[in-house]
Amino acid sequence: MDILVVLEDKSGNIHRMSQEAIAGAQQIGGECGLSIGVLALGENAPALAKQASQYAVEEILSLENEYLNNYTADGFTAAVAQVVSSENPKYVFFGHTYQSRDYVPRVSTKLKRPFLNDVVSYTTKEGKPVFSKQAFNAKLMAELQSNGDGPVLVSFQSATFSSDNIQNGTANVRSVTVEMDTGTIKTVPEEPFQEAAGGVDLSSADLIVSIGRGISKEENIPIAQELAKAMGAELASSRPVVDSGWLPPHHQVGSSGQIVAPKLYLALGISGAIQHVVGMKGSKNIVVINKDPDAPLFEIADYGVVGDLLEIVPKLTEAIQG
Repeated sequence: MDILVVLEDKSGNIHRMSQEAIAGAQQIGGECGLSIGVLALGENAPALAKQASQYAVEEILSLENEYLNNYTADGFTAAVAQVVSSENPKYVFFGHTYQSRDYVPRVSTKLKRPFLNDVVSYTTKEGKPVFSKQAFNAKLMAELQSNGDGPVLVSFQSATFSSDNIQNGTANVRSVTVEMDTGTIKTVPEEPFQEAAGGVDLSSADLIVSIGRGISKEENIPIAQELAKAMGAELASSRPVVDSGWLPPHHQVGSSGQIVAPKLYLALGISGAIQHVVGMKGSKNIVVINKDPDAPLFEIADYGVVGDLLEIVPKLTEAIQG
């Protein structure tokens, strides 16, 4: 195989960002003539492999090992490094999640191969992919391409590709093994990482209500919280709200916060600075409420309402609550 996509487990299902990585592999593979394989590992590897076998890829690798039943950076580093060394793909793709940020740099070091992390787009040049990532707080884009033959490790930021574009098909599952023992794991497994105590992983949210400086003051935030609660949505914000100390940093969406791609992104009083847009532009449906008709965020909105959010939002909440 030329591209190996490493899956992440999300409660027995393929993590959305791993699905996006598969969609990306299919797109890049189609343009560059590269074959695709998928690696499922951990306690739920058989279930993940079964799900992945419904996609248009060449082969699924299923790796079960007692030392992988609970995630540790030591265990996943050892396992993925051994599989990559054995299969020798040209590229290894990951979703840019908390977990991959934790262990993939170690895989890179162990294999002495480059890790192109946080990629947001790509182009092709002479039949090979050229990857791009943001630099200088999203003011510039850096293009990255390995000079060697591989393997090259690549992680994709949320919404670089859409999981809706995955091509379905059938693929065989092949069991693989690795050598691990009690000395491999030097750390104690802990609960899945959160960016802050009590924080939320906005990158996995389907519905998001996000507030900007148009909320006017901290005392108005409960208006948005009530709407989010009525919708079953997560509450997020732009950077000015966090900088003002109105919400903790784990609520921030943007180039210096979390990158999200929900089914619905409802933006309340957010003007739409580029640093915020790069964090939510992959949302499937964007609804904007802002009293400024010239707010830049209206340019990418699917639906827009020009008006005072302090008047509109309570009525919207009331209508949802019935």
